[in-house]
Amino acid sequence: MAQQHLDPTGPTAGATTGEALAAYLRAQATQFLRALRLHRETGGGSVAGAEGSVDAARALRRSARRISASLHTFRPLLDPGWSEEMRPELAWLSGTLGLEHAYESRLERLLLALHRLSGAAAFPEQADTAAGSRAAGAAPVPLTAALENAGGPAHATATRERGNLTVGAAKAGALLERQLTLARTRAHSTALQALGSSRFHAVTDKIAVLASEVPLTPAAPATDLRPLATAAEERLMDAITALPLVTAGHPYNAEALVHGLSPDPAPHPQDGPWHQVRLLLRLHRYAGEVLNGGNAPVDMRLLTAGQSLNRHRDASEAAAAATQAARTPRIAPATAYALGVLHADQRHEVEAARFAFQQAWQKQTVHAP
Repeated sequence: MAQQHLDPTGPTAGATTGEALAAYLRAQATQFLRALRLHRETGGGSVAGAEGSVDAARALRRSARRISASLHTFRPLLDPGWSEEMRPELAWLSGTLGLEHAYESRLERLLLALHRLSGAAAFPEQADTAAGSRAAGAAPVPLTAALENAGGPAHATATRERGNLTVGAAKAGALLERQLTLARTRAHSTALQALGSSRFHAVTDKIAVLASEVPLTPAAPATDLRPLATAAEERLMDAITALPLVTAGHPYNAEALVHGLSPDPAPHPQDGPWHQVRLLLRLHRYAGEVLNGGNAPVDMRLLTAGQSLNRHRDASEAAAAATQAARTPRIAPATAYALGVLHADQRHEVEAARFAFQQAWQKQTVHAP
């Protein structure tokens, strides 16, 4: 049943009810349509991409994520058929639009890390990032560990290690640039095809309807949203409690390194729970926006935790890209060595991000009333 500008009455009139959800979804749908219009006006078809087009694509993803998250958290209050049909479409759209930017950011991260590790002059931003990561708790990368996995002599001196890394870094960077630039170009083409597809136009039509009409259930106008938002928070807390570093009781950097350089191309098994926490944190944050009418005050705990988990995701995916490049047939030993060191460096960035997350989260928990 479509509900428009509901006016809840009765015993729950003072609570945050389905009307707030409807208002939030209408606002996000309106933002989506504005971003779509801007994307078309700025000519989002160029490969280089104008700044306005990039901003518009980011805004499209932002609104799509928030609508999808709200459909997930508050699904008992929405028409089930409509909600279950919309959620996978919004996930498809957000994921497709985000791939090009992800490949671009991954390449930049890896090239800057190669500059830093090989002793070349790094960009100031990368130097600041690296210093922050090490301060967050990452130990120095043991080059001999990466050397053993890359096929070099484990007893090499530090000077020899640096020389080998410098020799291989340029070729490793060129290899990564070829692979990730090709992936980015393909992602750009895929996004353009998606934006011109009948599937995308069907999603757009439904969001246009959503901007004025939200398919709430008959009981939604008198239903308090807070229990559903609390359930989303509890799922987040349970996932944080079960994180590997909380329960394992021992470091696993060596295991992470061995897995990453093994022939197995599967995602790193230790990263899954952390990626899940990142998604649950986002759902919790967006639920807060619904309760506050889209004007939720800045929660430094959530902000800091989210930044750490984003850094965790970026470093994890960068390490995987370095490993994938190292599996390229017939690459030179020096190139393989540089990629091994790069992988180890990014896995330590993963560890630093986990440490930073736990420090921020536990500190806030201690001071919470």
